[in-house]
Amino acid sequence: MRVLLVEDDDGVAGALVDALGAAGHQPTRLHRGADALTRHHNADIVLLDLGLPDGDGLDVLRKLRKVTDLPVLVLTARSDERSVVRGLRLGADDYLVKPVRLAELLARIEAVTRRATARGGADQGTVQVGDVRIDLHARQVHVGSELIALTSKEFDVLAALASRRGTAVSRQQLMDEVWGDAYLAISRSLDVHVAQLRGKLRRPGLLTTIRGFGYRLDG
Repeated sequence: MRVLLVEDDDGVAGALVDALGAAGHQPTRLHRGADALTRHHNADIVLLDLGLPDGDGLDVLRKLRKVTDLPVLVLTARSDERSVVRGLRLGADDYLVKPVRLAELLARIEAVTRRATARGGADQGTVQVGDVRIDLHARQVHVGSELIALTSKEFDVLAALASRRGTAVSRQQLMDEVWGDAYLAISRSLDVHVAQLRGKLRRPGLLTTIRGFGYRLDG
């Protein structure tokens, strides 16, 4: 996989380039955010630091999202919750705080790219999991031949999970995407909507709870 690493710290960048290469990836290291805006075409995923010499990495992320759907994994020392939520709202596919364990980084890269592939399938408009068919454009869900009546928020939660099928999605990301702001959403609301979805879909194991993190649509 072609990995574009945007990192100004030579020590961190060197270690990551070596680790990514050893894992079979093809890393390219850049120092400046501006370079990422011109060279992202030749990458499969971007690892983006936020503290860059030519500006805030969040501004780079915002500009990237205007021109590409390329998966972006933020890799930064900023660990405050607001920065995490802001990064996700601006379009980051994942957010990792340094120092990060290599095994976790590699797993997150795999998950992010798998999610992007699933999103590509979702762009066709339909996600099929067993006999459950989710039409993202028509906002309809069929279980077998039966049309299931869902509320708008229930469908939004299901669609957010369906577009990342097979990948764990954090509670914060779901609340931010469905309610517009994870800080304004009531955490319990998400649990209630997931419980209602499970009851209506009647497919045990379709929606998996990842304890302490979020949910995943399996299948």
